[in-house]
Amino acid sequence: MDLLNTLVDKGLRRETPTREEALAVLATSDDDVLDVVAAAGKVRRHWFGRRVKLNYLVNLKSGLCPEDCSYCSQRLGSQAGILKYTWLKPDEASRAAAAGVAGGAKRVCLVASGRGPTDRDVDRVSDTIRTIKEQNEGVEVCACLGLLSDGQAERLRSAGADAYNHNLNTSEATYGDITTTHTYADRVDTVNKAHSAGLSACSGLIAGMGESDEDLVDVVFALRELDPDSVPVNFLIPFEGTPLANEWNLTPQRCLRILAMVRFVCPDVEVRIAGGREVHLRTLQPLALHLANSVFLGDYLTSEGQAGRADLEMIADAGFEVEGTDRLTLPEHRLPGGCGSHHGAGCGAHEGAGCEAHEDGVAGASDSAPQAGEPRTDLVAVRRRGAGTDLAPNA
Repeated sequence: MDLLNTLVDKGLRRETPTREEALAVLATSDDDVLDVVAAAGKVRRHWFGRRVKLNYLVNLKSGLCPEDCSYCSQRLGSQAGILKYTWLKPDEASRAAAAGVAGGAKRVCLVASGRGPTDRDVDRVSDTIRTIKEQNEGVEVCACLGLLSDGQAERLRSAGADAYNHNLNTSEATYGDITTTHTYADRVDTVNKAHSAGLSACSGLIAGMGESDEDLVDVVFALRELDPDSVPVNFLIPFEGTPLANEWNLTPQRCLRILAMVRFVCPDVEVRIAGGREVHLRTLQPLALHLANSVFLGDYLTSEGQAGRADLEMIADAGFEVEGTDRLTLPEHRLPGGCGSHHGAGCGAHEGAGCEAHEDGVAGASDSAPQAGEPRTDLVAVRRRGAGTDLAPNA
């Protein structure tokens, strides 16, 4: 296919594809999906080999958010039965982080619900960052605390943070349909603040919210313009009790095409499979490793993920290797002092990684075999273990 050959050549040269080419990737048929994966896989292997970076989320403060992001289980007015708790103490957060590090995670992503941190919150998170770094040698730490005010990114950097995450989530044209309590421009400003402070910027998207192909291409091209080191790709998990509860728009093949498009547009950045991979990619998750070079280990913010051991087995069985702390994630030209960028390796995900379920942890379970194209609500489970509970984390 001439399109794919062209995109591979451009990806190896770090040349931006045209919007028409990116749209054409999303428009390919299910019959062509393996060809698309094989082509984007050449770009992924050129820049990242067969390494997979593991990241681990620690939800420092869960629920009760004043923002109205339609996709989020922690939003204002959410009826999802998620865990709700205030700030973890530094030692509690460090113990949670240690579980992820022991499971192979190279980076810990510290996330807190809310519009953005107060100065007191920044002090609190700074103490947590220092504690984690003291107790877990070699770990990278990313913070994800919402919209930043002037000077806060610099303070997090001084405390030892390596990166800051704030996702664009969707296109500028449709952002107001998803969230009304802050703007797309607010999010861009926070990513720029992270860049300016010397933090590795991490910013991504959420697919499956009813957006068009044009919206997906718009947000990915906007991300390329912002030049984050890491682009997490979340797949919406429709929460019962949120406005997007009935948005089941993704198939495994659609998810693979989206990941391939992101890889072609952002060939040399850390592309991460984030929230929703188990629900929407399902048994095709190993194919996604040929497109993305980074995943989250274990559970997400408010939802349960695949068992940590199963993650590691999947990576090994697919012929990939877990990236160790002795390896740099990004290509040399993106490292400090390199010719093409200014930061280190990227980070995690914020609001798009939640889920909904009944109190027993399973929603809509069925004994019958799933049919092609049917929503897999049986794969959605609220997190009831790990941070904020007395139960051991999944890592």
